Amino acid sequence: MESSLTTAVLAIVPVVLAIVLHEAAHGYVARVFGDETAWKLGRVTLNPFKHIDLIGTIVVPGLLLLTGVPFLFGWAKPVPVNFANLRHPKRDMIWVAAAGPGANFAMALLWVLVAEAARPTGAWASDGLFLMARIGISINLVLMVLNLLPIPPLDGGRIAVGLLPERAASVLARLEPFGFVVIVMLLVTGFLGDLMRPLLRAATSLLYAIAGS
Repeated sequence: MESSLTTAVLAIVPVVLAIVLHEAAHGYVARVFGDETAWKLGRVTLNPFKHIDLIGTIVVPGLLLLTGVPFLFGWAKPVPVNFANLRHPKRDMIWVAAAGPGANFAMALLWVLVAEAARPTGAWASDGLFLMARIGISINLVLMVLNLLPIPPLDGGRIAVGLLPERAASVLARLEPFGFVVIVMLLVTGFLGDLMRPLLRAATSLLYAIAGS
């Protein structure tokens, strides 16, 4: 129990950063492409209190850690984006949606570097920092892969809507109100884990290839 509690405490920083930067990235890229909704509401910020959802950012990841579930996930308050304000809504939607998973991959890469430095032979040798970095790698890759699944309202669903021909995009977009139910069903049946495991292995291989580790 003490080990689980220690892990949960060390996870706070990487989990909050992973979720907050994911959302801030959406708002920042939306502003670049013409929509200032999130900017005007103060959501393009690293201030975690602007993004934290008590249940999704703290309680759910914490419970998953304490109960030994083999992967972590969570969520923050979604950053509002008015796609109609984008200069080229269908095309720019892809970049706005991809910004969150892209931020998670960049953070995972930074945590790899921290993990290398925190090893016993590293410049910042520290068991606690090493574990924190490993959690940072894990949570960011899980968030990236999960959000890239082509299920609206996940980012991958919005990317697919932006890439598909109009008729197919319209059909997929209409599934958005049911997306959360689909995700919960996949999670409960265990199929979500089966689906994500090979994708996580591929993402991990790519991450370490880029990092040169």
